Amino acid sequence: MSRLSQAIAEGDGISVLVEVGDGHAAGTAEGQGADGLVVRRGAGGVRDASQLPLLFFGRADDAQAVAADAVVVPADADAWDAARALGLECVVRVERTEDVERALEELDPEIFLLSSHPDSTEDALDLLLGLLHDVPAGKLAIAELHDATAADVAELERAGVDAVLVTAHDVAALVPAEPPEV
Repeated sequence: MSRLSQAIAEGDGISVLVEVGDGHAAGTAEGQGADGLVVRRGAGGVRDASQLPLLFFGRADDAQAVAADAVVVPADADAWDAARALGLECVVRVERTEDVERALEELDPEIFLLSSHPDSTEDALDLLLGLLHDVPAGKLAIAELHDATAADVAELERAGVDAVLVTAHDVAALVPAEPPEV
């Protein structure tokens, strides 16, 4: 189990992964309770600023990917193989039921990134919850909901989503409160 899947699976409740653009934003997100970080560029600078698990949202053959623990890939065997060859954990991005089915048949991933299709007229939260039903038990599911509210995060958690990927805004408002010590 890699650092990303371990951080998601071991936490109590839903994990919050925050998309950041630089080391400063990474430090802020970590200070507010993020469980992991997501980058599209600048992976090296973010890795230098934080020891949280790092998910790279780009091509596995990009030089920045080596600073990450995991990479987002489409439900495609070539992308999967390229990432695995670099020792990266693969997070398979799916937007439709067909993507989930293809990924399960061809790749059998441990982690799915549930994403709403940009052209969809369906409510993003409803679409993500619908995709969750296609992910088999025992697999980890990350919901990509950039502008999530605390209510959205709570609903995703109740539905069984393991983590939510959000943008760097007030992360502290989205992080579930720690249970009181007894």
